Amino acid sequence: MRVRPARPGDAETLRTTVSRAREATVFDDIGAPLLDVSAAGVREAAVGAECCFLMEDDDGPVGVAIAHPDDEGSEAELLALWVHPEHVGEGVTEELLARVASALADRGVDTLRASVSDDRPSAREFYRAHGFDRRAVRRGPAGDEAVVVADVETVA
Repeated sequence: MRVRPARPGDAETLRTTVSRAREATVFDDIGAPLLDVSAAGVREAAVGAECCFLMEDDDGPVGVAIAHPDDEGSEAELLALWVHPEHVGEGVTEELLARVASALADRGVDTLRASVSDDRPSAREFYRAHGFDRRAVRRGPAGDEAVVVADVETVA
């Protein structure tokens, strides 16, 4: 498998992959629909995000990670981290997360932020295992969510 920056032209391939996984959207880490996987939606996300990586094997995409730095530039938000269900547990998530963190560090970003639903203990544990600490709790679209942060050098 290989990781590379996502390009607007990847939209249709990613849309097809997500659809074959029987998912209608790429979900963010709180389970809310984030990325419209129509060709236009994926193209828009790939163009709009400063940091978008795709992992693929010989058959096509198996995962995507999207992050975007805040206006101040010292912190970025992880917008999406998706892996095809057939590739869960193969290190895809970790590789994508590390690639995003490394790219953000190269841009001078110090901190990576994510939101995790309080009712998703596996997601909370994933982030904790990758160096994220709880910063705050806030009311989100899907209920209470924890805002977790990590130093990008720790994640990378």
